[in-house]
Amino acid sequence: MLDVLLTVVGVLALVVAALSRWIQRAPLSAPLLALLTGVLFGPEALGVIDLPTVVEGHKELHEVSRLLLAVSVMAVALRYPFRAVRTRAKPVAVLLVAAMAGMALVTTAVSAAALGVGLGAAALLGAALCPTDPVLASSVVTGEPAEKGIAARTRQLLSLESGVNDGLALPLVLAAVAIAGPLSGGEALVESLWQVLGAVVLGAAAGWSGGRVLRGAERHRTMQSGPLLVYTLLLALLVLGVSGLLRVDGVLAVFVAGLAFNATSPVDERADENKIDEAVNRFVVLPLFVVFGAMVPWREWGELGWWRGALLVLGALLLRRLPILLALKRPLRLTWRDAAFLGWFGPIGVSALFYLTMEAHRLGADPRVLAAGTLIIAASTLAHGVTTAPGLALYRRAGEREGQPAR
Repeated sequence: MLDVLLTVVGVLALVVAALSRWIQRAPLSAPLLALLTGVLFGPEALGVIDLPTVVEGHKELHEVSRLLLAVSVMAVALRYPFRAVRTRAKPVAVLLVAAMAGMALVTTAVSAAALGVGLGAAALLGAALCPTDPVLASSVVTGEPAEKGIAARTRQLLSLESGVNDGLALPLVLAAVAIAGPLSGGEALVESLWQVLGAVVLGAAAGWSGGRVLRGAERHRTMQSGPLLVYTLLLALLVLGVSGLLRVDGVLAVFVAGLAFNATSPVDERADENKIDEAVNRFVVLPLFVVFGAMVPWREWGELGWWRGALLVLGALLLRRLPILLALKRPLRLTWRDAAFLGWFGPIGVSALFYLTMEAHRLGADPRVLAAGTLIIAASTLAHGVTTAPGLALYRRAGEREGQPAR
């Protein structure tokens, strides 16, 4: 089965590479193409990739999503010069405190209303689906159309929010686990503090050390020159492994490590290499979305009921984020077009899959929660993949009418 999967992903990657410029301008995205490929070759269609559904294979999917998130948040942490990251600290903090909590509450309410489930199941969905996904968001903020058309501050806010809230969603997830399962409120609080604070300390120490070692090695010429991607990827894997041993938040630790590395290493001098790194990272997402497409729980989706499923998807996509970002327009100092852009392009993807499978691992697989969560993830991948190119064009035209070009 591994050989079959590698063949399918390899062919898809070559197609995406060959048509990358066209894909950036079409109502498509690489993750959406990978998802559709997985569905096509999965058990319910051609049957070439024979994998269990998400409900049965959630443990393996959790580990794969964990690795992909680590690579993605490291790329986000290194995407912009550290001085630019530092200037965005206040609006990112507003997004983390107000927007993420609001998204969790709204998604919880939508889940309870649409599915008729209890508070425990609704809270599990609300917490898992609240973080903005850095993998899908990268399709919106990187590439020539985005860099030329979208304001730099807006791109940076979406990138940094998607990087840091993936890790900081963990306390909300643990609170939901406490509501739905045997974990007490005190135990959830203690574990949250340990995981978050431990991740910050570990990530800062590892990133600072990694940056100093790289600078020293280059100064003393003890290290051969090579792509920064290799070094930062190894650093991300190291931090992720140590995080697992210490039982701290690995995704947050990797992001903090990336920021610390960015601050202490000569990343600013490697603009060309950073572009290469981003190009490589765009292809890392393909295997997971192919696997996810092949593991779609069609039967469980059907058991939700078509009208409940449609109500859940529409509520999550339209109410989870857009009204909150429009309400935060003034505190975030956004124009209407920037608030609308950030409000719509807050995709649900790999981070939600990571937390859904984490909840299933801790509480046992709940078919209804996994079915509802994966349905929203698939719908978000489709909706945001189809609207990225038109959205960029609308944003650019709105700026031209207002006399506000990208900055």
